[in-house]
Amino acid sequence: MPSEPVLKEGRNCWRIAQADRVSFLVDAASYFSAFVGALKHAQKSILIVGWDIDSRVSLVRGDETMKLPNRLGDFLNTVVSRVDGLEAHVLAWDFAMIYALEREPLPIFKLGLSTHRRLHFRLDGRHPVGASHHQKIVVVDDRVAFVGGIDLTRFRWDTPEHAADDPRRVDESGRKYRPFHDVQMAVSGRVAAVLGDLLRERWLRATGERLNAPQLETETDCWPPGLHPDLNDVAVAVARTEPAYEDYSEVREIEALYCDAIGSARRFIYIENQYLTSKVVGDALAKRLQEEDGPEILIILPEKSSGWLEESTMDALRARLLKQLQESDRYGRLGVYFPHMPGLGEDCINLHSKVLVVDNRFVRIGSSNLSNRSMGFDTECDLAIEAAGEERIEKAAGGFRNRLLGEHLGTSAEAVAETIAATGSLLQAVDELAGQGRSLRPLNTKVPEFLQDLMESAILIDPEKPVDPDQLMHQYVPKDVGKTWNPRLIGSIILLTALLGFAAAWQWTSLKDWLDLESIIGLAKTIREDPFAPLIVIGVYIVGGLVSFPATVLIVATAITFGPLYGFVYALLGCVLSAVCAFGVGHMLGGEVLRRFAGRRINQISRQLANRGLLAIMIIRLAPVAPFTVVNMVAGASHIKFWDFTWGTVFGMAPGLFAVTLFGDRLEYAMRNPSLKSTALLAGIIMVIVAANLMFRKWLAKRDDAGLKDDHKAG
Repeated sequence: MPSEPVLKEGRNCWRIAQADRVSFLVDAASYFSAFVGALKHAQKSILIVGWDIDSRVSLVRGDETMKLPNRLGDFLNTVVSRVDGLEAHVLAWDFAMIYALEREPLPIFKLGLSTHRRLHFRLDGRHPVGASHHQKIVVVDDRVAFVGGIDLTRFRWDTPEHAADDPRRVDESGRKYRPFHDVQMAVSGRVAAVLGDLLRERWLRATGERLNAPQLETETDCWPPGLHPDLNDVAVAVARTEPAYEDYSEVREIEALYCDAIGSARRFIYIENQYLTSKVVGDALAKRLQEEDGPEILIILPEKSSGWLEESTMDALRARLLKQLQESDRYGRLGVYFPHMPGLGEDCINLHSKVLVVDNRFVRIGSSNLSNRSMGFDTECDLAIEAAGEERIEKAAGGFRNRLLGEHLGTSAEAVAETIAATGSLLQAVDELAGQGRSLRPLNTKVPEFLQDLMESAILIDPEKPVDPDQLMHQYVPKDVGKTWNPRLIGSIILLTALLGFAAAWQWTSLKDWLDLESIIGLAKTIREDPFAPLIVIGVYIVGGLVSFPATVLIVATAITFGPLYGFVYALLGCVLSAVCAFGVGHMLGGEVLRRFAGRRINQISRQLANRGLLAIMIIRLAPVAPFTVVNMVAGASHIKFWDFTWGTVFGMAPGLFAVTLFGDRLEYAMRNPSLKSTALLAGIIMVIVAANLMFRKWLAKRDDAGLKDDHKAG
């Protein structure tokens, strides 16, 4: 008896369109090669959107050769310049400052101002505060498209072997990075044109410029030469997440698709994902585990997240959700693993994929993580294919899952298929094929207890919707406060509204155009020789912080104007004093209200912040979860100790400020005075920043260990 279709336009997907060919591209080496092959045949239009795009990344490596330039920026420039009428539009997320050291400096120069006039590059910051544009899509002539989890940036290229010592896996400076696993889907046909419509709408929202669909005079085939299709002539669904923003309504198709697909499973649910924190998805999985005849659920996650900040936040949230699933696993049908590769030492494979395979009937590949953010806060795009009883599609879906399992287990897809057929179980197949070398190992989900406690009150770490000031205040102040017409409370609301109004002005009005980096640098240079320059600069930071002026602009301008040493000192003093002033304003307006109406929840939060105040503030300083000004005021209205707040701000901001000021100054020098010496100096600065980051991480680890010992003694 045929089952009810999972894919339904208007409910869990935007469009369903036919694809002439579909190929599952496992790991970035195959994707980058296919990307090059498709763009070489572009005639009219190249559309690219990404969470990150780096012009320096090498596209093909090792034995592969290119007649065109190998670095992304040079490659795009050459492809566009050699074909008359070919236009390329590249749109990257206008990232939060926390990612500054991970991103290419001055991308607008590398991919925009210094390239061919038909290569257009823009940064897209039109999203709610704290959100990101997370889609990774490429569309060529509306004929071929790529969608998945792989950005065209550094630290992505790798092969399915994920060899610990692969000499090709290096960044633009020749530095090695850990193995990286991810998946992309290539499609051709009508669905590529649908994705072209999606990207043109993104460009319109970001720039106000309307792009026309390409009109091709000939039937040029852009499909990458040599790329074998896994499927031909199949319907593909496009599902989206878009947060409510300005005049645009919220879109939660991806969330609905996850729930519907999980609910449709009969035998197996196979998941690969970077995160697992979504409450909605967790509840859907828990419900299936509680059923007596429900499906097996095999989840593959990274052993740990990238960097101490994510380990301290997203891994803690993950542990909480996995505990819920384990408690729901009444019949022993849950397996949670991480891919293990010998020879990596303390490192692990960076599993970044976003894959769902249900039975042999449904495949979903895209950009969405199993996090709350991806369900309703960040901009996402996934592709999905449903077998609908067609044996050829079921064979391709099962083969894709077995191929992934074979990669992780260090064996072949055929061996995986045979073992599943013999045991009738995904989990037993993993147990039988697991070995001592490359393999899948059970994931240890334990994290320090105090981090789990902190996550109970840190809803802004992984929000599922845009966070407004009311939500932020209700996180700290009980609802009863809102019923009292306290003058100070009214003053707080007015002040917060004004501050957010200023923040909006810098982002969306003409102020953004005339108070840009060049204008600020020019203004700073006019006061550089003034004897009161330090006081003036710090004053600008304080006022700028209170009116939510973009701090990144001030920091870079300070570094270029005053040099790395004074630039760092002025920027740090300015940022800290600005935070302290906002803290004082929040304390003055909200402290009495908080003490008078404090309830059980706010007291619990206050105790956690009091016990771990320094670390909590450091995490908040580094996490782009809300405007700093609002966070500072809310902190002032809570029970956070002033010195914990101040030193947490210093320690949390100093590494990033040091790196940005030092890097910004030397970058400008290297650009104006290109030489071996200036390049070597820049490389040296990067090495120092990396070393400092490692030392900082070890310090935090020791602090965590000490905190755990104290908690154990207290218990």
